[in-house]
Amino acid sequence: MNTPSTATRPDFAAIAHWIPAQSHVLDLGCGDGTLLRYLRASRQITGYGVEIDDGNILACVQQGTPVIQRDLEQGLSDFDDGSFDVVILSQTLQAMRNTERIMREMLRVGRAGIVTFPNFGYWRNRLHILGGRMPISDTLPFEWFDTPNVHLCTMADFEGFCRERGIRILGKTVLTGGRPVTRFDNLLGELAVYHFSG
Repeated sequence: MNTPSTATRPDFAAIAHWIPAQSHVLDLGCGDGTLLRYLRASRQITGYGVEIDDGNILACVQQGTPVIQRDLEQGLSDFDDGSFDVVILSQTLQAMRNTERIMREMLRVGRAGIVTFPNFGYWRNRLHILGGRMPISDTLPFEWFDTPNVHLCTMADFEGFCRERGIRILGKTVLTGGRPVTRFDNLLGELAVYHFSG
């Protein structure tokens, strides 16, 4: 099977890097299932997506991606403890109302978690704020009045959140324009990808 192009999303390869081959994976807020299909092709994973949007559910079913319709805000009570090797929350963390609950649930049902989110500390975002406007970019494409984002954070915020709750960060990848950022990442990084465990 051919590996799909990573052009679909720059964080896909970073996510796949931390997923052992043949892992059992749960993708929360899976959208149309593109990431799961990418991981099936590149890492031979098995697993499910969880999604609330009817259109995305239909797209998953049409592409043969196993999906469960559920509101993530209600938790993951459908899944037993330790059911998955890895649980992913990709570019959805900032839209969750109860961030702590979803992080705890990820670690309850999975041995490890991966989250990706737009870094609000990115210098272009800071510049927008200094200019008196909310930022709009590829990773934050919404206007202030129609955004699904409720909890924007910087990488420093997220790392502090994990430290205070005993969540171990196993690794991170920071990207800007799809390229890795290795220095001053909270300032120069547009998108953060974190691998963590309990």
